[in-house]
Amino acid sequence: MSLAPVALTGLAPIAAPDARLLVLGSFPSVASLEAGQYYAHLRNHFWPILSALWAIDLRSLPYARRVEHVRRHGLAIWDVYASCRRDGSLDSAIEDAQPNDLAGLVARLPSLQAIAHNGGESARAMRITRALGRPVHRLPSTSPANASWTFERKLAAWRAVFQEAGLL
Repeated sequence: MSLAPVALTGLAPIAAPDARLLVLGSFPSVASLEAGQYYAHLRNHFWPILSALWAIDLRSLPYARRVEHVRRHGLAIWDVYASCRRDGSLDSAIEDAQPNDLAGLVARLPSLQAIAHNGGESARAMRITRALGRPVHRLPSTSPANASWTFERKLAAWRAVFQEAGLL
């Protein structure tokens, strides 16, 4: 008899009132939950992509300083799911997902230009985010599980969305 997946609660959003782009993941990985930090898995490309876009080595900075750069550059970060049951970190293992209040967050971000989904599981919420009145983009997942996209290809896709939202 197998055990039921563990009930998990996600992280609070990172969002300054003047954020221009909201990037939504699905739900934090085990490494992120343990660290209390977005995209904490060492092989995740999120921080290296931002580093390349903004020409600063964010990986070398303490997490609090990374968050400062995120806010200063007009980026907001959250997840589509507030809680779920899951064994491990794969999106395919998510069960009983409860959504975050995305409409509530967007209402508190008057400068928001666009919403971008980081990967396929997050993009399943596009019908919800499209109703929020901002352009919505699907970005390739920065997860190490997304090995079919090279770093350079991911970076190009992310750069286009960041340019359109005025973050570059």
